[in-house]
Amino acid sequence: MARYTGPKTKIARKFGEAIFGDDKNFEKRNYPPGQHGNAKRRGKKSEYAVQLMEKQKAKYTYGILERQFRNLFKKAQASGGITGEVLLQLCESRLDNTVYRLGVATSRRAARQLVSHRHITVNGEIVNIPSYRLKAGDVVAVREKSKSLDAIENALASNSAVYEWLTWNAEQKSGTFVKAPERLQIPENIKEQLIVELYSK
Repeated sequence: MARYTGPKTKIARKFGEAIFGDDKNFEKRNYPPGQHGNAKRRGKKSEYAVQLMEKQKAKYTYGILERQFRNLFKKAQASGGITGEVLLQLCESRLDNTVYRLGVATSRRAARQLVSHRHITVNGEIVNIPSYRLKAGDVVAVREKSKSLDAIENALASNSAVYEWLTWNAEQKSGTFVKAPERLQIPENIKEQLIVELYSK
């Protein structure tokens, strides 16, 4: 399946923030990539350009392709809630994102790989679909045979993040998706209203 596998720092520099996590290279050169990236004078972006950048940032942050992202937007629009907030809740309730948030993987890309390679279970059943949408009360766990994997052990050892909508049992290496997070609880710096405006044109 088509996924962006190119340099992450280049994309982070494009958006002006380390959207893929800690990045020493980004800290060294936190200006846009390209020949004129460090130039002081850069033209003012149009309203459309600003909205498009925000959508692209959200897509790269969560590792979602255009068609998937558009489908999520349609679901959010039909939900009856605040479209932008629901859109982010749908992104957060993806299985690969939850595996990353629980600290089982150090990045969403690594989390997607763990799910695809059948290392993760949901309510006791192996699920290998990264975009699988979790519901309140779903239990996400590391498969019994995979609990001793170095990549998982190292990720859990270096993880210190705690999220209010997730609980984690270190002994069993399992977590519960308590409920979809409120907008204030989601730490991503995404202006979802700009995405709504873009898709509403």
